[in-house]
Amino acid sequence: MYQDLSSNLKLLCSYYDSIADVCRRLALNRTQFNRYLSGRYKPSPKTMRKLCDFFGVEEYELLLPAAQFERLIQVRPRVVTTSGQPRIEDRHLQMLNNAGSSQMGKYLGYYFEYYMSMACPGMILRNLICIEKRDQGYYYQRTERLKENAGEAVFHSKYLGTALFLTDRIFMMDYEALATNEVTETILIPNYKNRISRLNGLRIGVPASGVRTPSCARVVMEYLGLQVDLRKALGLCGLYELQDEAIEESIKSAVRNVMGDSEWHFSARI
Repeated sequence: MYQDLSSNLKLLCSYYDSIADVCRRLALNRTQFNRYLSGRYKPSPKTMRKLCDFFGVEEYELLLPAAQFERLIQVRPRVVTTSGQPRIEDRHLQMLNNAGSSQMGKYLGYYFEYYMSMACPGMILRNLICIEKRDQGYYYQRTERLKENAGEAVFHSKYLGTALFLTDRIFMMDYEALATNEVTETILIPNYKNRISRLNGLRIGVPASGVRTPSCARVVMEYLGLQVDLRKALGLCGLYELQDEAIEESIKSAVRNVMGDSEWHFSARI
């Protein structure tokens, strides 16, 4: 009944020492995991999320036809671990998580992100970001929706990353999850008021296509709440002209990438 899921799980397990090793790392009962490998049972939503987080895939990917999933995995960087030996990057991330402040929990929820588009100069890009806590860390997803001209198809890009609160600054780093062709870093100035409204900072990255010139842009994250209507929120994402009244003037001013004569460094607007 779930043969594609079974085949895809077996493929992912093949990059580890054994199925028993995978079960130990996932803290799953071997008998329970064997049910998923048999193709007769589908994991619960909670277990499915656990599997996806462990293997670094999305739920819809794990349910793809086996041949399509294998092609997808073949073009992604492979991470093979040995039992009992945590990866170097895991140790570094754990060290940062331990050093990070629990104040990051204050910033969970949904945000609109605004900055001057790197791919479409002169236009403001509005994205949707969701920050959540999983296990001992804070993670987020950025969804980007591009439609340059009326009548053109809409393209979605998804970025997955981790967020840290280190000494009065919020550090966010993510990668483009579908094409895996870029990494972005954002540094934000926290809001210490009881009610979060906006976070200002800088974002450094490259356009996903075309001339991939490393660029730095001012960014504003506008807090929406712990829950949103995802369809409506995503419908408001995309490119906007500078004169578009849908974007508040204060946000337009905050994301303009200008420097004064006395400035020697490109800095975030406080």
